[in-house]
Amino acid sequence: MAECVEDSDAESRISYGDYIVLKRGDVFKSVQVENKKKVIFEKQWFFLDNAVGQLYGTIFEIVAGGSLRVKMVKRAGSSLNNDDSKEAGQDNRHIMDDGRSQKLTRDDIETLKEQGLMGQEIVQQLIDNSTTFKDKTEFAQQKYIKKKKKKYESDITFLKPSTRLLSMMYHGREPGKICHLRYDTLAQMLTLGNIHASSKIIVFETCAGLVLGSVMERMGGYGSVIQVYPGGGPTRAGMESFGFPSSFHETLHDFPMCKVNALLAGTLDLSEKDTDSRTDVSRDGQLDSSRETSGVFQEGTTEPQRMEVSIDPEEEMKRAEREKLRQQRAEEKKVKMEERRKKLTSASALLQGQDADGLVIASRFHPCPVLMGLLKFVAPSRPFVVYCQYREPLIECYTKLREQGGTINLRLTDSWLRHYQVLPNRTHPLLLMSGGGGYLLSGTTVAKSVTQQKSEEPAAKRLKLDMSTPSCESST
Repeated sequence: MAECVEDSDAESRISYGDYIVLKRGDVFKSVQVENKKKVIFEKQWFFLDNAVGQLYGTIFEIVAGGSLRVKMVKRAGSSLNNDDSKEAGQDNRHIMDDGRSQKLTRDDIETLKEQGLMGQEIVQQLIDNSTTFKDKTEFAQQKYIKKKKKKYESDITFLKPSTRLLSMMYHGREPGKICHLRYDTLAQMLTLGNIHASSKIIVFETCAGLVLGSVMERMGGYGSVIQVYPGGGPTRAGMESFGFPSSFHETLHDFPMCKVNALLAGTLDLSEKDTDSRTDVSRDGQLDSSRETSGVFQEGTTEPQRMEVSIDPEEEMKRAEREKLRQQRAEEKKVKMEERRKKLTSASALLQGQDADGLVIASRFHPCPVLMGLLKFVAPSRPFVVYCQYREPLIECYTKLREQGGTINLRLTDSWLRHYQVLPNRTHPLLLMSGGGGYLLSGTTVAKSVTQQKSEEPAAKRLKLDMSTPSCESST
């Protein structure tokens, strides 16, 4: 029992090598904790060493020299919220913004910072030296304090990475990298895909690994995740920001999209990588040998030069080093190719059973050919979900699935999210919001009957033929 408590306490504390999410207001940033690493966040720089050993969720403030200090959170009833807001005006119609209401200049504020005053103390000085603060209404005073806090306070919260935080971070900073996938849409994808532990899920995504990491987090390190990737290799920057332990990575497999058709046809050659590696190694050896022979022919024009080159020990050492380096590269390449071949073999073995428990697709490519190809690896009575930023490609997928059969409960939906400001006498929707969260196509696979597999005609055409047959018989 004591060991479980120690493990949970260690997981809730920051340590070197962990990934954390920095939060200041509505801005997030994911970084890895390293020794003496300089981080720039919201135009301020600092080091992360003082955060090691602290609990996740701790609020730090940046002090002189870029070091961090734990901020002591004050209880409700601070001077900024209560004492100064007791005196308030009725309206703001008589307040003139002529630039002379603040007695402190920029140089005075810089002097206060050099003296070691923190953000809250500077905000208090600005309030005390403002000639119009007490004439503002209570709402205007709170707005003024909030604005000055955002400018002068350097509070940063260190949070543990999660699907919600990382999706908000990507959507706020670089939405194009995740195909403008909003966090509420991602939550619906995990629900519609029935992602749970001890299941086998196929993931095809080009969202910087965010969808892949979300699926792995929901599964909790149990089951299998098969990432089907386009191009030369998988992209997992977003997945690595979760900071999963090694046990989670053991459940992850990858398979190239270009080999899906070969796997379905039964013509997948797993030894192809080895032949490529052997050809690359032999090609490198031929290039090096050709360079050496060309050098010998060039040096062999005169007898004294050839003798001088062969006797020089430095040239012999350089040649031996080049040969040793070439052999090391060849061995490293051979080891890498063998690892890739093993991974490809394990992923193909998982796919060949065609018994996957779910399919999740979120990519910038047209989803129709990807869906039709990967849906064959999903077992009957299993869910699938496809995300696309636009509606028209999903309509094409919907029509294609209805024509070929094998799926039921097809639904094409769009998500709508609206943020509200909830304050006393000031509850209203926010002015700046996301216009759209993309579209989702979801459904459930079913086993095809023999007649459905043999027939290639659309359902509407077959229905028309069936209706016309009795009338022909009655006329005869």
